[in-house]
Order: sequence, then structure tokens, then C-alpha cells
Amino acid sequence: MKINGVSEDPSATPDPAPERPSRYDRSFRGLLAAMVATVLFVAAYVGFRALTRDQPDLDPDVDYASCVAYLQGADVTVAYPRELPSGWRANVIHFARGNPPQWRVGLLTDRDAFVGVVQQKGDVDDLLSDYVDENARQGEDAAPANGLGATSWQTWSDSGGDHAFSTVLESGPLAGQTLLVYGSAPVADQETVLQSLTLDPVPSGVAANDCDTDEFS
Repeated sequence: MKINGVSEDPSATPDPAPERPSRYDRSFRGLLAAMVATVLFVAAYVGFRALTRDQPDLDPDVDYASCVAYLQGADVTVAYPRELPSGWRANVIHFARGNPPQWRVGLLTDRDAFVGVVQQKGDVDDLLSDYVDENARQGEDAAPANGLGATSWQTWSDSGGDHAFSTVLESGPLAGQTLLVYGSAPVADQETVLQSLTLDPVPSGVAANDCDTDEFS
């Protein structure tokens, strides 16, 4: 019996089955999409935490007057700013015992420019090399008003824009010691600090707490 429309030729090649999408391709694309979504989620979470959590203060305030009062109570004389302009703060103090001792206080202006005060017995060139630049250029001498009895100060600058004032005190309790006022702050700001330096007793009412300070470097 023969059915019309159907070939009985045994040599005829059957039509190929339709192609199916590769399961591997679909799995890879899905994995890649999941990875991207995970990365985006983690980045968004980290950013959210950075905005909402308390941030550490990398330049904490320090109470330099309290430290000075403590040192004065131990018969140690250090030069310190009598007062700071509005918006300024101290962010570091260093003290190391010795005869004479070594002392440094670091200040930040209201524009976050730095002014440092160093007091120690040593060669000016060594202090400049440590705190300013070993190739600091000397300028004209200056005579800013101050309460330390220093009538002449050498001025310095470097190629990076830092400035400094230095003097060796000739009389008084700091005789023979070098004072250096330096930093990235403008000259006018450094002069403000220099003019405020004093050896006077810390005003009454300031707690004489131990100096919480690293060793002088």
C-alpha cells in the first residue's frame, strides 16, 4: 500500500533538528551578570557606610597649655604661644627630657596651614635640615616684636614654599638654645606665632596635666 505525499526513498536524508541555544553560553552570561550585581551592591554598601559612620580625626587637637603648665610645675622652661588666633588649634606636641630638654609644638591655622615651634640646643643648620630643607635659602634678617628678648631673627625659605625664622637666645632661662618657627603657613602667620611666644606662667585655671606626647624625633 502506498501513501501519497510520503517518500519511501530509504536514501533520503531527514531534515536536521532545529538548533538549541548553548546551555554553557546561557550559564556564563548569568554568572557574569550576578558578579556585576554583587560588585555594585558591595560598592554601594561601602559608600553608604563611609558617609554615615563617624570618621577618625587624623589630626586630633592637643592641649599644649596644659602640658606647658605641667612642665612649669616641674621647673622646666619652654617657649609657647600665649594665645592662638580664632580657628587655630594645636595638633601635636613633643617633649624629651634632657639638659636642656627638647620641645616642639605644632599648630594648624584656620586654613589648615602648618606652623611649628622648635626649642632645643643645636646647630641651626641641623634644625633646618630636619624641619625645613637641607638646602634652605637664607633671606634678610628680621626683627619682629617678641617676648623672648630676641632682637634679630634669621629668615629662611625652600623651593617647596616653606618658610622659617631662627634665632639663638643669648640671655635668660633659654640662653644658648635655638628657637625655630617654621612651616607651610604664610610668613605673616608665622610672625603671629613668633610674636605670641612667651615664657610667662600659664594663666591660672589651666589644668596642669602630664604631657601626652611622643618622644622628640
